[in-house]
Amino acid sequence: MRLAVLDIGSNSAQLQVVDVSAGAPPLPAHAVKEPTLLAEELLPDGTLSETGIERVTAAVGRAVDAAVRLGVDQLYPFVTAAVRDAVNRDAVIDRIQAGAGIRPQFLSGEEEARLTYFAARRWYGWSAGRLLLIDIGGGSMELVLGRNVEPELAVSLPLGAGRLTREFLTADPPTRKQVKALRGHVRDTLSEVLDRLRWEGPPRRVVATSKTFKQLARLTGAPPQRKGPFVTRELVVADVREWIPRLARVRAAERAALRGISKPRARQVVAGAVAAEVTLTALDVSSVEVCPWALREGILLRHLEQLAESTPLPLQPLTRHPDATVRPLHPVGEQPVPS
Repeated sequence: MRLAVLDIGSNSAQLQVVDVSAGAPPLPAHAVKEPTLLAEELLPDGTLSETGIERVTAAVGRAVDAAVRLGVDQLYPFVTAAVRDAVNRDAVIDRIQAGAGIRPQFLSGEEEARLTYFAARRWYGWSAGRLLLIDIGGGSMELVLGRNVEPELAVSLPLGAGRLTREFLTADPPTRKQVKALRGHVRDTLSEVLDRLRWEGPPRRVVATSKTFKQLARLTGAPPQRKGPFVTRELVVADVREWIPRLARVRAAERAALRGISKPRARQVVAGAVAAEVTLTALDVSSVEVCPWALREGILLRHLEQLAESTPLPLQPLTRHPDATVRPLHPVGEQPVPS
C-alpha cells in the first residue's frame, strides 16, 4: 500500500509518500513541496487574504495531482496553524475542497504536539527514557514531555517563527529594539509552562523537530540533508546565541544565501533562532539532537498502528502434550531453586 500525508503549512504544502511494508520504517519514497507563503497573506484582522487563499488552493491542487501520478492509495491532508487559526478558516478549507477535490482536516495544537512526540518516541525507542521535545513551526511552538507512548505533558504556545516575525520583527533587517521585545515576549509566554516542566523533573534526552531547528543546525555546521536521516545532527545553544546578532544585521535576501537557510524561510529565521535560544536557555539545555521524524511521520505511524490493531494476530488455543512437564514461574526477585 502506498500512503501519503499532505502537510499544508505557512510556507509550503508538503506531500510525503510512503510505501508501507511490514516491519519497515515509514521513510519517504517521494516528497513534493509546493510553496504557499501564507505568512505573508495574513491580514491584521486575522483573516487569510484572497491572494493567500488562491495560492494555497493552487499549491494543494498541484500536490494532489502529484499524489495521483505517484499512485497514492490513501491520502491524509491537514492544515497547520496558519490556516487553522485564521478567522476565515472554514471558508479557506471550502475553497481548497472546491479547487483541489479534497477537504483537509485540522489538528489542534495539542494533537500536533502528541503526534510529533509519538514519532520521536518511535525514532529513539524506549531506551531514550523520558523525552523532552520542542517543535517550532510557523504559527506555534509545541513542548512535549514523557516517557511512555502517551506524553505526560503536551502544550502548544503561539510562538511560531512566522507569527513572531509578523508581530515583532516588522523591519528588514529588524531593529535591536524589536529583537529585544521579541525576547521578552518569548520569556513571558514560556513562563506559563516552565514551572510545570521543572516540576515534572529533568528529561533524559532533549530533542528538537521542525524545519526551524533543522535549518539552524545546518547553519551551525550539522551535516546536510543529503547525508540521510540516520546521521546525528546536533544544535548547540551557544552557537545559536552567537548567530542571532549576525542574522539580525542583514536583510532576508542576504540570509537566504547562508548555509541551510531557504529563501521562503529567510525572513523568519531570526525569530525562530530567538525562540529556540530563549526556550532552551530557560530550560537549562545546552544542546539538542535534531530528530528527523516529526508530525507527518507521527500521522503515518498512528495510521499504521490503527491498521494493525484492526487485524489482531490469529492466536491459537494452547494445548499441552500429556507427557510435557511444566516448570513453575518464580516471582520477581526470587531465585529458582536448583534441581
